[in-house]
Amino acid sequence: MVNKITVVGAGNVGATAAQRVAEKELARTVVMVDVAEGIPQGKALDQWQSAPIEGYDSRIIGTNGYEETKDSDVVIITAGIARKPGMSRDDLLNTNAGIVKSVSEQIAKTSPKAILIVVSNPLDVMCYVAMKASGFPRERVIGMAGVLDTARYRAFLAEALDMSVRDIQAMVLGGHGDTMVPLISYTSVSGIPITQLMEKAKLDAIVDRTRNGGAEIVKHLKTGSAYYAPSAGAVQMAEAIVMNQRRILPCAAWLQGEYGMKDLFLGVPCLLGRKGLEKVIEVTLTPDEKAALAKSADAVREPMAAIKL
Repeated sequence: MVNKITVVGAGNVGATAAQRVAEKELARTVVMVDVAEGIPQGKALDQWQSAPIEGYDSRIIGTNGYEETKDSDVVIITAGIARKPGMSRDDLLNTNAGIVKSVSEQIAKTSPKAILIVVSNPLDVMCYVAMKASGFPRERVIGMAGVLDTARYRAFLAEALDMSVRDIQAMVLGGHGDTMVPLISYTSVSGIPITQLMEKAKLDAIVDRTRNGGAEIVKHLKTGSAYYAPSAGAVQMAEAIVMNQRRILPCAAWLQGEYGMKDLFLGVPCLLGRKGLEKVIEVTLTPDEKAALAKSADAVREPMAAIKL
């Protein structure tokens, strides 16, 4: 447990993340901040009143300013507008870049030692905005994307195989979008290669569904986007950091030569511990996976170049 975790954004992702953080008692105080007057205060009060039932002592407070967030150990940034039907993640670029820039500057002033977990979309570019605006080193700015994409991949595999999600090991790398790279060569069920349990056509269909996992949910909801799984992914990262679990999770990290790439955020296996990003783990990829990761990197660089900070 740390002293304070802040969640920026009291929408569906932020509020659900704050509740999960409190229920896991990752911090003594959970602060939820949002510009909408009354929303974070009301939701936080409602959440705090669930504490006697759920049995947690983490105190949840809501605020419209950043004074209450002072000296946060971890900050989960979910602020931004949600994706709507027909809207790509890149359509969100300019609006959310301004929001994330402002948030990151505020956090840098009030919590200069915080570790940032970015959830706002388009994810990889928003990580870049957060790092530049905050001035934090790469160890303390990490994006939540691969954890979510991998969870979707594992869920679809478990459903298709009629097997437990607990036994499916997998990892999705690359940008958080249509060019993400599920690593088939590292996908297994209790150590059994997935290719021995599923025919290629079915596996290819699941990979495609994973790449469009967010859009599928947006299509169903019509007026919103996913939040249960994204919040769970962000909190899994926060837990790995707070508890110094030294877990290897797929996250968006600022690459400095790893995988032959430099100066961009991209989903890669990351060792997470109390210092944040402790190491980028480089794994051997097949030629197809290498090519797919390079293509994904190109898809991230394009919107990055359009950002003006």
